[in-house]
Amino acid sequence: MSVEQTTESRTAFGALRQFVRGDRRSERCELCGAALAARHSHLLEPASRKIRCSCQPCSILFSGNADGKFRRVSERVRFLSNFALTDGEWDSMLIPIGMAFFFKNGATSKIVALYPGPGGATESLLSLDTWNDITRRNPVLDDMEPDVEALLVNRLGTSRGFAGAEYYLLPIDECYKLVGLIRSHWRGLSGGSEVWGILRAFFTELKERHA
Repeated sequence: MSVEQTTESRTAFGALRQFVRGDRRSERCELCGAALAARHSHLLEPASRKIRCSCQPCSILFSGNADGKFRRVSERVRFLSNFALTDGEWDSMLIPIGMAFFFKNGATSKIVALYPGPGGATESLLSLDTWNDITRRNPVLDDMEPDVEALLVNRLGTSRGFAGAEYYLLPIDECYKLVGLIRSHWRGLSGGSEVWGILRAFFTELKERHA
């Protein structure tokens, strides 16, 4: 896997910035202008990876619309308790931290890997052979919707307060939320105690939402 580019995920992070900070001033549907609840739907613009806040009626208009300008982002979260990924396979991906998320680019059919950091997210392309090997042992990945769903891998370990490796199939907006949380709360070289507590709370909430 070779690094293609480094990106701060500006468009996606910008759309979710008010969600991360708890800023309610701009929580209106970006299509019709209707007021939104704290938890609301999102639409993805695949061409730019921009996440747009949406009311329920507008989001329903784009359900199952794989070829349009927008795609509805599912709210389903699945904790993959039996996911199979060896330490050797993870090391072969050359991801320098213990966390990354993977999604399929619907336009190119390539698997994109992003790992978060204090400056944003670094993007790499995962070889199709590697992905196919992982998918063969984890057929749940065949259900992953291009662009709007991702595999989130948490291998931060016990030193960060996690019992073991965790794997989730979840909406792409949750992944960009994770990027925003790290970028907003990281302090110094190691991140500081606050950011690790926030990440533990983030993953605890994901487990509670597990379908």
